[in-house]
Amino acid sequence: MKIGARQKFYKMHSLGNDFMVLDGVTHEIVPDPARIKAWSCRHTGIGFDQLLVIAPPNEPNADFSYLIFNADGSEAEQCGNGTRCVAALSRLIGLTKKEHLIWQSLAGEFETKIQGDRISTTMTVPEFDPPSIPFDPRHAQPKTEHSYTIEAANQRFEITPVSMGNPHAVIFVDELLSLDVETLGSALTDHAAFPQRSNIEFCQVVDHQFARLRVFERGVGETQACGTGACAAVAAARLSDRVIDRVKVSLPGGKLHIQWPGAGAPILMTGPANLIYEGEIVIR
Repeated sequence: MKIGARQKFYKMHSLGNDFMVLDGVTHEIVPDPARIKAWSCRHTGIGFDQLLVIAPPNEPNADFSYLIFNADGSEAEQCGNGTRCVAALSRLIGLTKKEHLIWQSLAGEFETKIQGDRISTTMTVPEFDPPSIPFDPRHAQPKTEHSYTIEAANQRFEITPVSMGNPHAVIFVDELLSLDVETLGSALTDHAAFPQRSNIEFCQVVDHQFARLRVFERGVGETQACGTGACAAVAAARLSDRVIDRVKVSLPGGKLHIQWPGAGAPILMTGPANLIYEGEIVIR
């Protein structure tokens, strides 16, 4: 992207988790961390949680590659809500006519399927093995087989570390609304137990089929919704017998439907995707 060139972009959201999306199939995109950070500013830029890029695939069985960059310019492995936005946009702007798509990401291959105004994403299999998350148990105390106690912000937290292609730490709470998610999330995301930092989920299980969730996203802060966070929370809750295999997850921005049969199976996530507007930005 040359200085002075005009770059077309699409502003999208899913449940208030908002994105700037670029078409890297018909235009060459070379993401620059400083530029992404400037674009993400809600006062002087476009404003978004993540920048998403639809790019050509590297494998013959895939339809597209999927690149994700956080608001601070760092690259992320996966963004669940973003999967639905890029799936919807790829059809909307004529990159494909298919309803069932195969995508490549840093987290691995995944699939999306458009079903009317809802889009389902077959996510990765949840991973609880500490090195694969990555999670360093030397900086924590074991609690159960999959949970640990760590200290942050002068408090002790019981966490369940889990990877959905990106690292998460799920914390179950009795009351969600009054939590200072920004302060606690900031302290926990950079904890020494997470060598690549972590997304932090605060989850209140209401019953076996319904949970409330607030998420502090690594490199972003608290967001209105987080798809991989919802998947991680349900996986951790199901692992500890708090929920059944189909769960409605309520986030500040809206609700997601998560389905997980159990160990060794991928998670199916279903929700909406919306185009807000499209525009052009001058490269500076």
